[in-house]
Amino acid sequence: MNEPVRTCIGCGAKAPQRELVRLKVMGDRVTVDREQRGGRGAWLHAAPPCLERAAKRRAFARALRAEGVRADAETLRVELTGSARKD
Repeated sequence: MNEPVRTCIGCGAKAPQRELVRLKVMGDRVTVDREQRGGRGAWLHAAPPCLERAAKRRAFARALRAEGVRADAETLRVELTGSARKD
């Protein structure tokens, strides 16, 4: 059986859907879509380098086709990993 393949908006690599996390717009911010409901979404590896690269490239608004949407990298990092960044 073939498995869906998606592209990470951070690194641009193609990967099976099960290896990526789906993001969506809720109100005016980007959030993790754990229920994978319908509507426009974007896919990202749950790895800090992919998250940082997507934020740096402003890939969230482009992939989600939502201008003016906030994509707070630290909030997304906590949602993805369950812990804040330790600088």
